[in-house]
Amino acid sequence: CTMTFGATQADVTEGTIAPAGGCPFNFFTSRKWSYTTAGLTIRDHNAQSLAQLAPSGGNRFEGKTGAGQDVALSR
Repeated sequence: CTMTFGATQADVTEGTIAPAGGCPFNFFTSRKWSYTTAGLTIRDHNAQSLAQLAPSGGNRFEGKTGAGQDVALSR
């Protein structure tokens, strides 16, 4: 699926997500992202964590959903 990550500046650590149709699992409810030393967290419209992802080189993140499904995000 396609997800558009938004931010107000280039160096921010959180922002919005606009998911396109066809996103698997509950990713169609994605609305927010945040980045910390633990990695990238994707949250839904109720601020519940949908997935936690870690950098895996280049423009790629890998991790798991809250239900344990493997997830990869790339640019």
